[in-house]
Amino acid sequence: MDNLAAIRDALRTDMTIDIVTTGAKSGLRRTTEIWFMRVDDRIIICGTAGSITGGRGRHVRDWVANLTAHPNFVFRLKESMSTELEAVAHVVTDPDDRRAIMTHPSTQWYREQGESIDLLVDKAPIIEVEFADPTVWP
Repeated sequence: MDNLAAIRDALRTDMTIDIVTTGAKSGLRRTTEIWFMRVDDRIIICGTAGSITGGRGRHVRDWVANLTAHPNFVFRLKESMSTELEAVAHVVTDPDDRRAIMTHPSTQWYREQGESIDLLVDKAPIIEVEFADPTVWP
């Protein structure tokens, strides 16, 4: 990969990306702007507890439903550089792992939204990103 150093730098410093998913029901490609964060050596995409049924009464967000139904997606860097990385989404379900992620300094913004740690651990969507090319990260 020609831009490996630049990609690694972007994964260390950027925050806003597009994810290109396959629609859970439609099968069509969908693009969603979203944040990602680094939790130690992991790349994580998460949302507020209101992103799923039971949080603040909202329904499952499209991006969560799409990644759950079709875990293969495109992780599109767009801040410090522009490139697309093939990836696979893994829903984080282990309660201890979810708590470690939601108490990590990089997820502070989610805690500042007034949701308790317990609600975030129980209800927030948390997705770990695995890149198709394992040399990309870490």
